[in-house]
Amino acid sequence: MLHSFLDEAAQLRPEHTAVIEPQGRTINYRDLAELSDRLRDRLVHAGVLPGDRVGICLRKSIDSVASIFGILKAGGAYVPVDPTAPAARSAYIFGNCSVKVLIAEKEPAQKLQETGQLPTDVKRVLLEGTGGGQFLQEALRREQGCNPAPRVPTAVPSPDDLAYILYTSGSTGKPKGVMLSHRNATSFVNWCSETFQPNPDDRFSSHAPFHFDLSILDIYLPIKHAATLVLVSEELGKEPLGLAELIARERISIWYSTPSILSLLAQYGKLETHSYDGLRIVLFAGEVFPVKHLRALKALLPKPRYFNLYGPTETNVCTYYEVPGEIPADRIQPYPIGKTCSHVRTKVVDEHGQHAVRGQEGELCVTGEGVMQGYWNMPEQTARVFLEDSRGQRWYKTGDVVTEENDGTYVILGRRDRMVKRRGYRIELDEIEMALYTHPAVKEAAAIALPGEDSGIRIKAVLACRDGKRPSLIELKRFCVENLPAYMVPDLFAFHDALPKTSTDKMDYQRLKSMG
Repeated sequence: MLHSFLDEAAQLRPEHTAVIEPQGRTINYRDLAELSDRLRDRLVHAGVLPGDRVGICLRKSIDSVASIFGILKAGGAYVPVDPTAPAARSAYIFGNCSVKVLIAEKEPAQKLQETGQLPTDVKRVLLEGTGGGQFLQEALRREQGCNPAPRVPTAVPSPDDLAYILYTSGSTGKPKGVMLSHRNATSFVNWCSETFQPNPDDRFSSHAPFHFDLSILDIYLPIKHAATLVLVSEELGKEPLGLAELIARERISIWYSTPSILSLLAQYGKLETHSYDGLRIVLFAGEVFPVKHLRALKALLPKPRYFNLYGPTETNVCTYYEVPGEIPADRIQPYPIGKTCSHVRTKVVDEHGQHAVRGQEGELCVTGEGVMQGYWNMPEQTARVFLEDSRGQRWYKTGDVVTEENDGTYVILGRRDRMVKRRGYRIELDEIEMALYTHPAVKEAAAIALPGEDSGIRIKAVLACRDGKRPSLIELKRFCVENLPAYMVPDLFAFHDALPKTSTDKMDYQRLKSMG
């Protein structure tokens, strides 16, 4: 089980540094295990039963790492949200999956309550702040003084019990919860162990926020090997100069992030001013890595091995590709997403759901231990994304169009639906439209993705307004920031008297892309 990684590491290397925060505060394995035990006791005393959901609304910190393991030790499933996201979105998530307990800082917790969407009977563990684990310790100490919780044994869930729910952008206009079990996560972590061969002296980056699926590797792989996890704050995570200095200072040996961050490092990090002798593996996932930036990064950091990891939240990583040592100067095509990971199986199907012949375009489907249980409380949508074969085996339909080469390597060609990836995040354009429709001046709204620089995308919102009264761009930007996560806020806005429709009266997105 996931939480057994921590207890085993605490027995093996109790004094070894487990987690380092951006401000330099640290905690060793013994103290991290003990802090998670005390939270476990409090949650069980609060009524958390196996399978119950526990919400986390904390900044990345030792406190939030301990909270994750405390929830798992209680038998619960953790539900992390972005503490900087609009409170209404986070409150919807917590209400949607009926969290029994919420662990949050006081100020965000108050904003969540003010939305009116958070159930009033949700119990709370409220922290004055985050950092070093002290704020969680103090919150538990206060609770213990008022309402003592006895020590209880750590839960022993079955492999298929729910471990966490990660909410992703939803085509219905509301985020949907991807349910992942202990088996789903441990099979992936074990594959990582076999493939990358970490050792106890490794120092892993934790660049991804904990509500993002890249965090599963970040958190559990180093702790499984009693190595060290170096947390990267949200603020520092977007600053190439600061990141470059951090990688060198903290002697990061295994780095994992989206290509957009590595592209920034290559262009603006002044990597040549630091030494990176300890860096031996660079992992990237979530979006296409423009070849020119990958080539530049490898020229600046030639020593590490580079791996392209592919997979949606529903499967975590399911294919991988090691980038060759030297990138030809004339190569412009992105590298493939690679071959199938050993803990899952993949296949390509045509539009009729039949196995496509090698070399034929089709949709990539995945089955095996790494594939999610389904979407929380969405049986119909869950059924739509799975294909059942003649033997009763369920295959998750990724929505990605690929071809399979003769050696089993997959090359990705695009998407079947209106989902796009930006900064590594999966975005349903429909969710942006639903948010825009809530603006009182908006009569019609459409969101489209346009090519951006270096193979990225820009999101454009096209609006028709009531009575021709157009909000200012500043007002629209502010409205979007208040109602959408930052990575979903449109880059461009355009206005028309009416938006084009197809013959069946549906939004004509192709015409929209050609309009100014």
